[in-house]
Amino acid sequence: MTELGNRLKEAREAKNYSLDDLQRITKIQKRYLIGIEEGNYDAMPGKFYVRAFIKQYCEAVGLPPEVIFEEHKAEIPTTYEDEIPVSLSRVQSRKSVSESSTKVFDFLPKLLIALFVIGALVAVWVFWQGKVGDKAPESNQEENQTQVDVDENKSAEGDKPEDETNDKEQTEEVKPSGDQKDGEDNPQPEQSLEAVNSSDYKTTYELKNAKEFKLQLSAKGDTWVKVFDTNEQVLFEGLLKQGIKKDFDLSDDKQAYLIIGDASNTDISVNGKQLEYKISATDVVRQDIIINYAPQEQ
Repeated sequence: MTELGNRLKEAREAKNYSLDDLQRITKIQKRYLIGIEEGNYDAMPGKFYVRAFIKQYCEAVGLPPEVIFEEHKAEIPTTYEDEIPVSLSRVQSRKSVSESSTKVFDFLPKLLIALFVIGALVAVWVFWQGKVGDKAPESNQEENQTQVDVDENKSAEGDKPEDETNDKEQTEEVKPSGDQKDGEDNPQPEQSLEAVNSSDYKTTYELKNAKEFKLQLSAKGDTWVKVFDTNEQVLFEGLLKQGIKKDFDLSDDKQAYLIIGDASNTDISVNGKQLEYKISATDVVRQDIIINYAPQEQ
């Protein structure tokens, strides 16, 4: 057992946590927790997950992860990103452009957009003026024709017998209005998926106004994921390779709990609409996503 493993184990025991308790708190498998305490990192999915699991372990037992990583950096594997020299930074390797050229390039698009907007406004004004001029005589003619039709209808109604007029009025009262539609459907509210709570690495979302709950995980790169249902049963656990997708129908459940090992490489889609991470996937790579589902009332 390594010095780091002893320190983590002592902190766990000081909290009176068993490995099973820690597994429920961190959602990390018990065999991985044992591997961390024994310093057996070969059982982990990769170097990134070693660092992510150690960070979760520290937070659960009340140890500061930054201090632990610094004091035991010789024991903890480093990822590829930690080994990239600053001199190879993409920002520093870009070729500099002269300040005067940059200003010209910045100003040119703005000038073109301004000219386009002015031209469009002038064209709309000219078109509207011509359209109003053409319609003025036609409008007057239509108004005169309407007035003639109204006068003729009044004259015809005055010549009808009283009984016929009463019958017509009764028929009009019974006839339903054309503006009223039988069984007019009420518009249904659109589906919404909003983040209601977010802290550290965990975000809770509310799925509302949805008739179903279909979840899809899509890997843009290698990523480890784990999916629980409402009863904390594991629906899937494993490493998704790039281009692989996993679909889940959770319409009969009220909650889905997702552990995303690499959020930057994992797209989450709910009922065909992509979920936006509330916490930046580049800032916090390992994230827990909770989706609470309230079925739409019929």
